[in-house]
Amino acid sequence: MCTKAGMLAQDGRCKTLDSRADGYVRGEACVVLEICTLSGDAGIALHSGSLVASAVNQDGRSSSLTAPNGPSQQRAIRSALRPASMDHNARDGRGMHGTGTGLGDHIEVGAAHAVLVEPSRLVPLTLSAKKSCMGHTEPAAGAVGLLHAVLGVGAHSAKPIVHLIAVNPHLAG
Repeated sequence: MCTKAGMLAQDGRCKTLDSRADGYVRGEACVVLEICTLSGDAGIALHSGSLVASAVNQDGRSSSLTAPNGPSQQRAIRSALRPASMDHNARDGRGMHGTGTGLGDHIEVGAAHAVLVEPSRLVPLTLSAKKSCMGHTEPAAGAVGLLHAVLGVGAHSAKPIVHLIAVNPHLAG
């Protein structure tokens, strides 16, 4: 059904942010997380001196299954960042949903750009997308994204977006 609807990448490669993006790739994963109690505000964790912010939001009404809701994504980003009370220049990375669809990536980058990029921004905003190497791991996608974020903070780096050759010229920023 997904193939007939044109939702899946024809070559089986998730090309997040690439001008060749033509659909998402299905994947499978199993993630085990140990939850520990930390002092401080909910949604904020200190790890090796780094601050991680998170939020959960339903995407809201959208025009189709593969079209995310940009304003809902902006609200989720603002909700995650509110307890952190950080300057925009201090936010240096964003883990994306990054499905590699021609429409979804545009909307997601546009939402991040609207919230995180100000004219006074001094530090580049690094985007990462685990789906570019693992595919959309269906129900485990959120846990995979969380694990990806935690590992990135521990290493103080972001993994490259696999299969990104030519950045789509229609992306914001």
